[in-house]
Amino acid sequence: MDVKDVIALVTGGASGLGGATAEALAAAGTRVAVLDRNEAAAEAMAARIGGLALACDVADEASAEAAFDKLLATWGAPRILVNCAGIGTPGRVVGKEGPMPLAQFRKVIEVNLIGTFNMIRLMAAAALPLPALADGERGVIVNTASIAAFDGQIGQAAYSASKGGIVGMTLPLAREFARGGIRVVTIAPGIFATPLLMGLAEEVRASLAANVPFPARLGEPPEFAALVMHIIGNVMLNGETIRLDGALRMPPR
Repeated sequence: MDVKDVIALVTGGASGLGGATAEALAAAGTRVAVLDRNEAAAEAMAARIGGLALACDVADEASAEAAFDKLLATWGAPRILVNCAGIGTPGRVVGKEGPMPLAQFRKVIEVNLIGTFNMIRLMAAAALPLPALADGERGVIVNTASIAAFDGQIGQAAYSASKGGIVGMTLPLAREFARGGIRVVTIAPGIFATPLLMGLAEEVRASLAANVPFPARLGEPPEFAALVMHIIGNVMLNGETIRLDGALRMPPR
């Protein structure tokens, strides 16, 4: 898909992987709607790239629908959706204080998995009636999972389950939307220099980077964005999950 003048929606688009993706799309001439729970950060990013800011909790049905309605009323239906919104609350199932509170597990699933699905259902419903482009394509959905979907560590049961769910729905979504010309691809990043990770101590970041076979460093958000741009441009990529991790396989802890 040629992204110039196309409407794109990026969730978690105010910073990190989503921020880098929003910047890359805007630089290529895309009209980017920056959706984030942090309204001020979304507005700042939108102002910087000439986009549209949307404040939204992706896990909330009404909030997502209101944000989407604003996008439709302002610009119209997006042909591109990049889901980057997510949280990563660690915790053992049974810790020193007893079993994990069920609400903690539920919150991660609601934001990462249900939030991703929430935005997909809205985007697909809006994009399916659009006129077809080359190869009959109408849209592209790029989701963000994690290598934790495959190599989950101790303390990542909730996070791994949420990201594994995203991987698991990639193919059935691609199959369902194939007749309408909407592709679905998931990226499973390894350890990237996002705001969440950069909040760790320098020695901890160095230790994590040393585990990456090559290149032996943290991934940079623009490298994630570069893969997003390739997926959008390569019509044969569909129904697949791509690891972006420098050959990292996470140890048990």
